[in-house]
Amino acid sequence: MAENPYDVVIIGAGPAGIQAAIHASRKKTSVLMLGRIENSALYNAHIENYACLDGVHEGRELLEAGMAQVKRFGTEVSPEDVLKIGQEGELFSLDLESGRTITTRSLIFCMGVSKKKLGVPGEKEFAGRGVSYCVDCDANFYRGATVAVAGNRSAAIDGALTLLGYADKVYLIARELRASDDLLERLKSSEVEVIEGTWVKEILGENAVTGLRLEDDRELEVEGIFIELGSKGALELATQIGVMLDSEFFKYIDTTRKQETNIPGIYAAGDICGPPYQMAKAVGEGCVAGMEAATYARRQKRAG
Repeated sequence: MAENPYDVVIIGAGPAGIQAAIHASRKKTSVLMLGRIENSALYNAHIENYACLDGVHEGRELLEAGMAQVKRFGTEVSPEDVLKIGQEGELFSLDLESGRTITTRSLIFCMGVSKKKLGVPGEKEFAGRGVSYCVDCDANFYRGATVAVAGNRSAAIDGALTLLGYADKVYLIARELRASDDLLERLKSSEVEVIEGTWVKEILGENAVTGLRLEDDRELEVEGIFIELGSKGALELATQIGVMLDSEFFKYIDTTRKQETNIPGIYAAGDICGPPYQMAKAVGEGCVAGMEAATYARRQKRAG
């Protein structure tokens, strides 16, 4: 059952998400930030080109300070991944990896765009010919097939469970699974075959994927592999609910100068909105998105 609605939910704990949380919280709204700072591209970076910061600063240091700041302003923080997004009337619903479903009056996407790659032979060669990075996008192409999912976290587990509704056989390959107890229990009671303690060494095939070679030298016959490293991709979540992407590359969320998307109540900020990929840009967009989302939520509450 969904909990009482938040005013603002922010997906992503990088500089855009942190700045959005600061400005939304200062408008006396209930704010929830979902994500982990270590997932931010800034976490392992070094910053020396940001105004008012002299010298070189570690990204981790800045993100930890930002997280402490949002908590002081009253933002609730939860290191959970989002699995699915839907809409219930004027509210947005989010299914979390813990099994919780939450609702919110407004939503801000701040979790970047890059999908991590395996970096193994065959991955680049068979992209779009058996190698996929989006279960929600491509599952239907594998009806009746044998497929594998590579990944250690919630996106991989959820992807494998989703594929059971399409494929005849689903493998989940992971070095070490890390997810909520609820999600791990769902996996355990499913028909997904988990291969843990090894990893993909090579993707095999000629014109398309025909199999995988693992680090322990086992070979699996599969017709497709879904690479789900980390959290659910921003574009994957956005397109679930109908958010429009840019018309040229279809790689970024299209927004107005107020960081609005085509769906009222949904905003985006940071790398998900396209280059340049700079902390200063992300923070500025996060500021605008946080203020606009909070204003929208307060207006919805008054109208309701």
